[in-house]
Amino acid sequence: MTYLQRSTQLFFFTAVLLLGSFGWSQSAPSEAELKQWRAQAKQVEIIRDTYGVPHIYGKTEADVVFGLMYAQCEDDFNRVETNFLTATGRLAEAQGIEGLYSDLRARLWMTDQEAQDQYNTAPAWLKELCQGWADGLNYYLYRHPEVTPQAIKRFEPWMSLYFTEGSIGGDIERVSLKSLAAFYEKAPEPIAVHQPKARDTQEPAGSNGIALSGDKTSSGYPMLLINPHTSFYFRGEAHMVSETGLNAYGAITWGQFFIYQGFNQHMGWMHTSTYVDVMDEYIEEVVPTEQGLTYRYGNEWRPVRVDTVSIRVKQLDGSLKTVDFPRYKTHHGPITHTLQGRWTATSMMWRPVDALAQSYLRTKQDNYADFVEVMQARTNASNNTVYADRSGNIAYFHGNFVPKRNPELDFSVPQNGSDPETDWQGLHPIEELIFLKNPSVGWVQNCNSTPYTVAAQDSPRPENYAPYMATADENFRAIHAQQLLAQADKLDLEGLIQLGYDPHLPAMAALIPGLVQSLEELKETDSRFGEAASILGAWDFTTATSSVAMTLGHYYGTAVLQKGVNPLKDGSQMDFLSYFGTQSPAQERVDLMKEVLDQLTLDFGDWRMPWGQVNRYQRLDGGIRQAFDDEAPSLAIGHASGIWGALAAYGARYFNNTKKIYGTRGNSFVAVVEFGPKVKAKSLLAGGQSSDPNSPHFRDQEEMYAQGKFKDVPFYREAVEASAQRKYHPGF
Repeated sequence: MTYLQRSTQLFFFTAVLLLGSFGWSQSAPSEAELKQWRAQAKQVEIIRDTYGVPHIYGKTEADVVFGLMYAQCEDDFNRVETNFLTATGRLAEAQGIEGLYSDLRARLWMTDQEAQDQYNTAPAWLKELCQGWADGLNYYLYRHPEVTPQAIKRFEPWMSLYFTEGSIGGDIERVSLKSLAAFYEKAPEPIAVHQPKARDTQEPAGSNGIALSGDKTSSGYPMLLINPHTSFYFRGEAHMVSETGLNAYGAITWGQFFIYQGFNQHMGWMHTSTYVDVMDEYIEEVVPTEQGLTYRYGNEWRPVRVDTVSIRVKQLDGSLKTVDFPRYKTHHGPITHTLQGRWTATSMMWRPVDALAQSYLRTKQDNYADFVEVMQARTNASNNTVYADRSGNIAYFHGNFVPKRNPELDFSVPQNGSDPETDWQGLHPIEELIFLKNPSVGWVQNCNSTPYTVAAQDSPRPENYAPYMATADENFRAIHAQQLLAQADKLDLEGLIQLGYDPHLPAMAALIPGLVQSLEELKETDSRFGEAASILGAWDFTTATSSVAMTLGHYYGTAVLQKGVNPLKDGSQMDFLSYFGTQSPAQERVDLMKEVLDQLTLDFGDWRMPWGQVNRYQRLDGGIRQAFDDEAPSLAIGHASGIWGALAAYGARYFNNTKKIYGTRGNSFVAVVEFGPKVKAKSLLAGGQSSDPNSPHFRDQEEMYAQGKFKDVPFYREAVEASAQRKYHPGF
């Protein structure tokens, strides 16, 4: 034990068994609350359309938020609560010890008291929305006593500040739980902390965004493709309309009260996960003194802020135990791990009030200048933005929150926290960020790739920007999008859908010809190689349910990524696949292909399997982690993994010991929008709006999903009325 560890060991946690149950008060609401909830509910009308999508109409925006949260809970209360258990650091109350370090990570950045303090600083209009948010959730629980929350018995308005951006995994999730657990190594054991494999071939997270100017459309009006790739059912679809001007439609992350990716009557916004460098690690020089822990900063020694974070952990018998952790902070941020034995702080964006305000306000803007003004808040740390509007503008914003750094330092590596030169120097204004408006090519695209190919020859130039502003590589999805957009002309909404579902797979075009050549060279060593070479040699590198070549290509590509020898120390996944298609040893290729043929034969009795018999869609229950069963009904899916360059990405993150592949992520909510005098839009969800297997909207879109057939979005009131299946006030 080091002298620093000895001096701080008393800070490490103790566990205290609680005699009563924890959680927010489960007492009945007061008569005053009930009166207020009922009065507000009568000011809200929810219209469920043909596919169960809620269109929420309210007098005020707080009324709409109230109704939206009630509707979300009707569709999937489990996901609403689970998202906030994760965000607020209360997962262990429901899941036990496995959630401990996720909770600690959340609380390192904000405790409940700090959230309340932040809430008290919020503008009055935002407080009203947060109150409407909490009231809608609590009113739902009151009206549905049969619903048993995992842990959150009452929602408070300040809790909404924990989850402000809508991303499937916010920046905080980049902080390693394994490293966090190692720092707090006296924690109860065992604790399973998942770490991905060094070369993980599971379907990547990400999204596609494409905007077309009127020059590229048949109507002469701009169009937008909204194509997030998330885990299935992570987002629902909703429409928010108030008498004060709010009229936004699109994808909403369960538990949040703003349209995350969508459109209003004037404009649309699509977010793709960014790879702008928005986080830094600072190695601190920490020394204990009689006055407490201190850390060096320049020529001075500053006190380390130390307090206690309490985590409630569910035990096997259902009781709760508290685990107290110390929380150490420097001005760089909380201490999250050690590097080379030294305490290390992590810096990232944490301005919850401003972030929530920005997320909501962008849904209300009606022109480009006002949208940019909202972007000036610079709190959107996880996303790029693809934009289009009815005035004819299209634009691309690469990131939003970008700290200024000393250009002479390399911020791709941890920094010396003792050196003031390593500190952030404020934020780059919007005008200094990588962005593009109205390129002459008539389109912009981003598929989680480099911004320097966002619009062909009109793309921003890398020499004009600091390296930390763009760290993403090119990928096969982006190459695919660029190939299609270079030929796009006079598209309508159906044409944009076809572009987004184009079956060509550029990764396979790079990978497979080399395999075919090697199989031909070595076909005498295995009687199957000649036939496999013939099937793959005739392939046009497109995906289809009937394609045996697609099955062989997918399994072979997966084997390459998992087992292939990679000599490229600094190359990307795209570089490696290209290398394997042109330079890898012939024997290595055929050895991997032999394993593929053996595995397919073992699993299915024949290696000549059409893709649709292997690649399936199945939704058996409403669980967050889906159960799959090879003996239960499922649908053939012709879509393919985004790894291979499929824009309509479809892939798996887990398999549940099945032989067939069942999709778990990729295309989830998808929409295409045209911004003319009246907005026109089509959309599609994976499966359906509801998580209840007994609901008609649990899987009413699955056949459409399998075929890539979209539904018309009823945006204007008369269309909503025409498609109405149910109209009601919340709780009535």
